[in-house]
Amino acid sequence: MHICFATSEAVPFAKTGGLADVCGALPREIAALGHAVSLVMPAYRGIFHRGEVIQSTGIELQIPVGGKVVTAEVLTSHLPDSDAVVYFIRQDDYFDRDGVYGEHGVDYEDNCERFVFFSRAVLQLIQQVPLDVDLLHIHDWTTGLIPAYLKIEAAACDRLSRIASLLTVHNLAYQGTFWHWDMLLTGIDWKYFNWQQMEFHGDLNLLKTGLVFTDAINTVSPSYAEEIQSAPLGCGLEAVLRDRRSVLSGIINGVDYTTWDPAEDRYLATPYSAENYGEGKRICKRALQREFGLQLAPDRPLIGFVGRLASQKGFDLTFPVMQAWAERQDVQWVILGTGDKTLEKQLQQLAEENPGRIGVVIDFSEPLAHRIEAGADLFLMPSEYEPCGLNQLYSLKYGTLPVVHETGGLADTVVGASEETLAAGTATGFSFDAYDRAELAKTLEQALALYADRPDLWKQMIEAAMQQDWSWRKSATRYLALYEQTIARHNATVLTT
Repeated sequence: MHICFATSEAVPFAKTGGLADVCGALPREIAALGHAVSLVMPAYRGIFHRGEVIQSTGIELQIPVGGKVVTAEVLTSHLPDSDAVVYFIRQDDYFDRDGVYGEHGVDYEDNCERFVFFSRAVLQLIQQVPLDVDLLHIHDWTTGLIPAYLKIEAAACDRLSRIASLLTVHNLAYQGTFWHWDMLLTGIDWKYFNWQQMEFHGDLNLLKTGLVFTDAINTVSPSYAEEIQSAPLGCGLEAVLRDRRSVLSGIINGVDYTTWDPAEDRYLATPYSAENYGEGKRICKRALQREFGLQLAPDRPLIGFVGRLASQKGFDLTFPVMQAWAERQDVQWVILGTGDKTLEKQLQQLAEENPGRIGVVIDFSEPLAHRIEAGADLFLMPSEYEPCGLNQLYSLKYGTLPVVHETGGLADTVVGASEETLAAGTATGFSFDAYDRAELAKTLEQALALYADRPDLWKQMIEAAMQQDWSWRKSATRYLALYEQTIARHNATVLTT
């Protein structure tokens, strides 16, 4: 098979979130399994400063956008340590900017035009290079028009008509909604601007467009695939998703164990594995306590958090628990992240009031994130919703037991401790169902009691967690099966039309 990925971001070239990690890792794994892989993304200003070799192909594209024709150049590179070819669409008026989608928290006003152009450019590139593509794997709203172009305009082109499409939704909350007159930019007939296809409460919705026209849809966890078929996590598109449930599935994102493995992690005070984690984690915990200015107390439970400081990540539950426990619970906290400015100040103040017990760093540091995963005893992820989540997967590998809200990928990857799962030896963390402050506190108390009173069970849980396999290779084999199903379905449809 030849799989072509179309994405607005991919590591190491451009990243604003988890989408980039997926589109940097999954194509490499698919290529490593013996398939032809290409990836198409915009040539942002930042790609030229990543240290990768980027060359011109000499190919020039002429792309219709609204009533004009826009010229673009095609550049090429490779994903590091891979045969996967990367093609960049260079159009400096659209992409030679500091940001990917916007700057200083404000979206670019011409985002619809930018990604209309990009979607058309992907298909034009496939024809001109040319690429013999079996399936286009597209991602989120920025590529949502591609399936519509394939279904509406590509029938006359033999090369494009043979291509199946798969749309992965990484976070349904981001939909690419624009005013209705932007429909003119797409070049698609107005008859498709209706409530069943491209229109959404009077606006143009690019994600909805993709969901309606694509051959198959998947999300980044099976539970999230179920959750988005009803409110509130359907974000207004639940009826569309229910209508397409027969082609909707979920596959958990993988972990790059070449980066996230305590046995080979260069950021840690000492490496460790499932065979010697006891001494290794003790050394890493002491180093983490010292780095955050906490009391050097090896037996005191240490709770870690890394991520965005926002209510969606569960801080409307977490912060009140931290306040209530600051003096009465013999526990330490380390927090790393940025986000809501009010919450940042509240956390910093709480840390100042409780020196030696609470450490807060308002920043993001990849090395420090690794050290928190290794040195903490518990890792907190009480997200209100979480399409997949990666930190809980890192925590499992590092023997740091996650405490999670049972939603999305968190529910799919963490086996909560109960009498049954502890007896079976399958428990890998702690979880709570109702999104409630009291439930979080109760679950943390359960974890602390087990830590203090049942070291045998704590050891059992760590070993079960560290033996989990959430590698990209495992996820890639599932994607390959989905690709084959989608191509077969597409080909059957083409033959009957």
